[in-house]
Amino acid sequence: MKQIISNVETWLDDVVIGLNLCPFASIPRKNNQVRFTVSQALTEEVLLADLYAELTLMSQTPAEEVETSLLIVPDMLTKFDDYNQFLDLADALLEEFEWDGIFQIASFHPDYCFAETDVNSTENLTNRSPYPILHILREASLEKALEKMTSPDEIFKRNIETMNELPAVKIKVLFPYLHL
Repeated sequence: MKQIISNVETWLDDVVIGLNLCPFASIPRKNNQVRFTVSQALTEEVLLADLYAELTLMSQTPAEEVETSLLIVPDMLTKFDDYNQFLDLADALLEEFEWDGIFQIASFHPDYCFAETDVNSTENLTNRSPYPILHILREASLEKALEKMTSPDEIFKRNIETMNELPAVKIKVLFPYLHL
């Protein structure tokens, strides 16, 4: 478990923060407000229970203590299609417990592929991680951060540019878990 968390911390520090893919990530990381949890789930039911537990913890914990949570799923959802389908269950869980509008789930996966994008396109690297991850974000914090930005819609475009400009050697260093 420690190695799994360490791998995700390295990815967060070197890729997400290091390449400034998420301009909101550095402050919670610096303030030790990012929670890393490894799910040992092998079934969707157990993973939903783990997600429920994480959402419950966040709903009962002030943002000053836990701003965001990364629920790491190393033992299942290895196929991106399976992961993508699970996101529908995760969204249904948010709705069922009236957490939609309070939390949202950002998705990261080793084989992440945006719709209508070639699987080998470098723009997919913006959401590729060492393991499948369900990233729980607080809507209020996200809205507050977006208000401070002049053009938040440009983040995605800038991230694609960043990935397209990375030399192949740097990609191999930053994404050693990918089969490129």
